[in-house]
Amino acid sequence: MTVPELRPWRTAGPRVARAAGAVRPRLTRFARTATPWVARFARTTAPQLARITRPKTWQYTAGAATAGLALAAGVVTAAGPWDSTGQRTAERDRAVALDHTGGTDHGRGPGNSGTAPGSPRPAPSAGPVLAGLGGTTTGGVKAAPGDRAALADLLDPLLKDAPALGERRAAAVVDLTTGKRLYGLDSGTALTPASTTKIATAVAALTALGPDHRLTTRTALEADTGELVLVGGGDPTLTAREDDGGTSRSWGSPRASEAESGGGLASLRTLAEKTAAALKKRDVRKVTLSYDTTLYAGTDLHPIGVNENLARVTALMADEGRTDDSTSGPAPRVADPADAAARAFAGFLKQHGITASPPGPSKATGRAATLATVSSPPLSALVERMLTNSDNDLAEALARHTAVATGKRADFAGAGAAITARLKQLGLPVDGARFHDGSGLDRTDLITPDLLTALLTEAADPSRPQLRPVLTGLPVAHFTGTLAGRYTDGAAGLVRAKTGTLTGVNTLAGTITTPDGHLLGFAFLANATTDAWAAQSALDRAATTLASP
Repeated sequence: MTVPELRPWRTAGPRVARAAGAVRPRLTRFARTATPWVARFARTTAPQLARITRPKTWQYTAGAATAGLALAAGVVTAAGPWDSTGQRTAERDRAVALDHTGGTDHGRGPGNSGTAPGSPRPAPSAGPVLAGLGGTTTGGVKAAPGDRAALADLLDPLLKDAPALGERRAAAVVDLTTGKRLYGLDSGTALTPASTTKIATAVAALTALGPDHRLTTRTALEADTGELVLVGGGDPTLTAREDDGGTSRSWGSPRASEAESGGGLASLRTLAEKTAAALKKRDVRKVTLSYDTTLYAGTDLHPIGVNENLARVTALMADEGRTDDSTSGPAPRVADPADAAARAFAGFLKQHGITASPPGPSKATGRAATLATVSSPPLSALVERMLTNSDNDLAEALARHTAVATGKRADFAGAGAAITARLKQLGLPVDGARFHDGSGLDRTDLITPDLLTALLTEAADPSRPQLRPVLTGLPVAHFTGTLAGRYTDGAAGLVRAKTGTLTGVNTLAGTITTPDGHLLGFAFLANATTDAWAAQSALDRAATTLASP
């Protein structure tokens, strides 16, 4: 994901608007409902003072199709299911409904699926992902030969000697069945990773929380004041949209009906409906509405500043704070996602006969009674979406949830420390690594190719099935996500990799199944590049070489 140059002048307007917007609801609330307001003020004086003084924050060619079909009976199950988007459906579909088909689009919806024009319709889901690695099937992946010199002869001209890759570059290629390094170019050198950071975030979150974990948004009613608090659960996929774009197949849940989950996504409208019903049972028709974002700590403004690549990092937001109908990629964002979500919630309550005051920030007490909840898709699906779409909002949310789960402060520093701690606990080579966010938008992040390939190896380990989404969520060459427009020949459908792009930074890390059935992991990092297109093409050529006969 290319990040635009920072525009500091854009930050002033939202801050002024937010300040004015914060004052108006408080004055109105005071005039209308003094007692609940005073109660909220008494509980949250310090957090509100802190809020005032800190800033808020992917054409499938005939050749590729033939290759894919030929491989499907053997090694393709080791690289992932071959449906139209290349994303994991088999494991989830078998658990939920045997008649499901593939074609998951990770919430992008019709007309915005990230699938290249002219691609085939969704094919049935493949068998279990990476079965070959588990030794449970015949014809699975094989250990790669150890001819390092031959591999160096292939890759050195493309990586070591490529001017397009700038002044600093590093690379590693490993055998994913053994973890053995087959190629290294300064592989222990830490460079700016850009969005390949999300691989680390994914591994850390999955190990800290588990693949079935869900992010829950709830409403709570304060018994003493009658204040209704919308409590953010750190779910950036919470949607306020009436039609979720047919995401039920993508986000299918065996534990929540579509009516409860908004077609798979947690629905703010559903939460309002359930909350209104609960209030009416208490003979309540009018409430003072507040919202609680205290799950997270610290500033909500990413160091990159106000930017269309992500919203302010807050525990409460709807549709990632997007002001258009997009579900991935850069988009204009609301100045205050939490306030915008709470105001939308108030509107939905009104549709169900509940009048709510203009919302303001607060914190639910331990005495508050939970009225209703809605939950996100499982973490496994969130991780896949994050990797496929290079979703920065999800990345930052999962980093903070990793911090919460491991007892770290849920701010940028705590999230980075939590990611490092989880990877170190797994015995991965974290020397030189620095995590200052979960998305990789921070240019001070540092990762080595050795760590990236170790993460991929860990995810391919048959003893760690909870990490499968790290591999199955990787974009597929010329099929999905951030690789949808790349690899127009040769390796289309064969490379699965996470991209990384910042100004002067181009990276690529993922997996590839060779023609003779070897499953490799690779990480290519280039810093100080001057031509992003040339650098990207150079990295793609190197990956394609690994897939060539």
